Amino acid sequence: MFLNNSFGKTVDMLHRGMDVAMLRRSVIANNIANSDTPNFKRTVVNFEAELKRAIESQRKTTIPAKMTDPRHIPFNRPIDYRTVKPRRVLDYLSSSKNNGNNVDLEEETMLALHNQLSYQIMTQAVQNQFTQVNMVLR
Repeated sequence: MFLNNSFGKTVDMLHRGMDVAMLRRSVIANNIANSDTPNFKRTVVNFEAELKRAIESQRKTTIPAKMTDPRHIPFNRPIDYRTVKPRRVLDYLSSSKNNGNNVDLEEETMLALHNQLSYQIMTQAVQNQFTQVNMVLR
């Protein structure tokens, strides 16, 4: 209903961002819980870069290519931001301990704090969106 306007798109993207923040919270908690487990590799969540790429693909105004056959590949394929999903990625490249574990407790704590602050900012943004709608309806 509201996805065709900026309000709906903003609230939908904030909702997706909050869902990813909750997933990231559980991933960070799992990393911290396994900080002493031998050969444990930390996991990170990738989402924001793909979301940015999808949003930028919708804004691009390229020269339209002449397609004489439906099997031709178009130059610009816009990506719908709603199809972007968070990805869990294992970090196999780094190793910070002798037992093969690569979880740095200080870094994970900092990431948890950053994630919590991001979540709070997103909840405030959603609240502001609905406050503005409420002001208009009064």
